[in-house]
Amino acid sequence: MSMTLAVVNENQQVQYSPLAMLYHWENTRPADTFLVQPSEGHYQPYSYAQVAGLARRVARRLTELSLPAGSRIGIFAKNCAEWFVVDLGIMMAGHISVPIFASAGGDTLNYIIRHADIKLMFIGKLDKPDTQLPAVPADLHTVAMPYPGIPASEKWEAFIACEPLAGSPDRDLDDVMTIIYTSGSTGEPKGVVHSFRSICWAAANSLEALTFCATDRMMSYLPLAHITERVLVELASFYAGGKIHFVESLDTFQRDVKHCQPTLFISVPRLWTKFRDGVLGKMPQKKLSLLLAIPFINSMVKKKIQQGLGLSEARLFASGSAPLAPAIISWFSKIGIPISEGWGMTENSAYGSACVPFRQDKIGKIGKAYKGVDIRISSEGEIQVKSPCNMVEYYLDPVKTAEVLTPDGYLKTGDKGEIDNEGYVKITGRLKDIFKTEKGKYVTPAPIEARIMENDLIEQVCVVGTGLPQPVALLVLSEEAVKQPKLTLETRLQSTLNAVNSNLESHQKLDHMLVINEEWTIDNGLLTPTLKVKRHVLEERYKSVILAGYREPVVWIN
Repeated sequence: MSMTLAVVNENQQVQYSPLAMLYHWENTRPADTFLVQPSEGHYQPYSYAQVAGLARRVARRLTELSLPAGSRIGIFAKNCAEWFVVDLGIMMAGHISVPIFASAGGDTLNYIIRHADIKLMFIGKLDKPDTQLPAVPADLHTVAMPYPGIPASEKWEAFIACEPLAGSPDRDLDDVMTIIYTSGSTGEPKGVVHSFRSICWAAANSLEALTFCATDRMMSYLPLAHITERVLVELASFYAGGKIHFVESLDTFQRDVKHCQPTLFISVPRLWTKFRDGVLGKMPQKKLSLLLAIPFINSMVKKKIQQGLGLSEARLFASGSAPLAPAIISWFSKIGIPISEGWGMTENSAYGSACVPFRQDKIGKIGKAYKGVDIRISSEGEIQVKSPCNMVEYYLDPVKTAEVLTPDGYLKTGDKGEIDNEGYVKITGRLKDIFKTEKGKYVTPAPIEARIMENDLIEQVCVVGTGLPQPVALLVLSEEAVKQPKLTLETRLQSTLNAVNSNLESHQKLDHMLVINEEWTIDNGLLTPTLKVKRHVLEERYKSVILAGYREPVVWIN
C-alpha cells in the first residue's frame, strides 16, 4: 500500500477494514502522532506504531483467554486513547465490541451486559462509578484502563504485559464488527448490529463528504458509544489518517480544544447552545450586535470569539443527534461559525444527509442525502432511508428488525419530513412525539420548540399537551438569564409566547409557559447520553405541574 490510498472503489464500496488501514499507517507513517491524550495538563502523543503495538498486546491477551470467536467484549469508558486501542485489539482478536455509554445507569448497564452476553469488559473513566459499577456481575472479568480509582479484576499495565500478537491479522468485511445499543429515550435499548462492511462504508465515504484528510485535527469528546462519534471521528480517522485529540475532563474542555485547534468540529445542539450562552455571558447581545454592525470591527470581533472557543482554525462546523434551532444556527453564522446540520441514526451508521457545504438559505433543513444514500418520504410522511450502511439487524430481536425495515429494504426512521425541489430534507417532527390534545387535534412539538428557542434567555424547552385543552411549554433558562430581574424575564417570555402563538393554528397555541427551576441533565435522568430530552420521562416527572391549571402566561415552578 502507498501512503495515498483509495479507501473506496469506483462504486463507493469500502476496500479495507480499519485494521488494514492501521497497518497501512503503521508502515507508511510509523512515527507520526495519531492520538493525543491529556493527563494532568500534559499532552501524551501516541504514534501509529505505538497504537498498533498496544492493540496487538490487547489482542494477544484476548486470544489467550480462548473465548469463542465473535465473543462480545464491552467498552465502558469515556473517550480516551485506550478506547481506540481496545477497539482495534478486539477486532484483531476476532471478537465483537459492545460500547456502553459512560453515563449508563445500573439498570441499563446490567441489561446490556446480560443481553449481549458480554464475556469481558474494559472500564475507564465513568460519570458515577460508585453507583454504576455495583451493577456489574461479580463474575465478569473486567480490565481497568490506566486512570486512577477504577476498580476491576485486572489493571491495564498487567493486562498488556505480554508479547504483541504476531503478524497483522485482518477481518472479513462481512463479519459483525460491533453491537451499538441505542440510548433508550423510550423503553429498553436495542442492540444495533453492524458489520465491518456496513459501518465502514459510512466512515470511508464520509471522507469526501466532510473533506476529512491526513492533515486534519479533530476532538473526540462526544461519547464514542454513540454512532456519530464512532463513525465520523474514530472510524473515519482510520481511513483519513488525521490526528485525534481527547479531553481530560469537563473542567479542562476549553483548554483541550484550544490545544487541539481542530480543523473539523462536530457538536450537538445542547453544547452549541451552551457555547452561545457562554459568549453572551461575556458580551451581551446588544453590545455584540452593535460591534458586528461596524465594518472595521466586525471581523476582529468574530476572530476573537472564535479564538475564545478554540475554533479559529476550523473550516467545517457540524451539529447532529437532534435538531438545532434555526435561530441558534443563524446566531453562529453571524459570528463566522457556519454550522452544517447532519442527520442519521444508529441504524444507518449516522450517515443520512448533511448541509455540506453550509447554505444560509437552507437553515432549518438537514441537508441532501449523502452520495449512495436514498431518502424518500412515505405516504404517512415518514422519512425512510436506504443505503449500504443500514444495519444488519437488531441483536436477538427479529420481530423489531422486521418492524423497522420495509419489504424493499428501506429503514423506517420514525421522523416526519419533507423534501424540497433541490433534494434538501426538512424534519417536521418525530412520529412518536406527536401528541393529541383534549380536543382530539394533533400537535407536532418540534417546530414550536424551534421558534421558542429564538429567545436567547431559554436554554432548554419541551412542548407537551397530551390530553390538555391546549399545549404548554416547559423551559429552563440559561445561567445568564436567571441573573436578570424577574419582571424583565416575564416581559420577554410573554413576548415570545405571543409571537409564537401568532403563527400557530388555534389548536396548537400554547396556553402558558412553565419555567422549571431545574436543569435537565443526564444525571437527573431527563437527557439521554447524547443530550436529547427524554420527553416521556419529563412529562411523568412534572405531571402534576403540567396538569395543574394556571391563568398566568408565564408560571415559575420551584
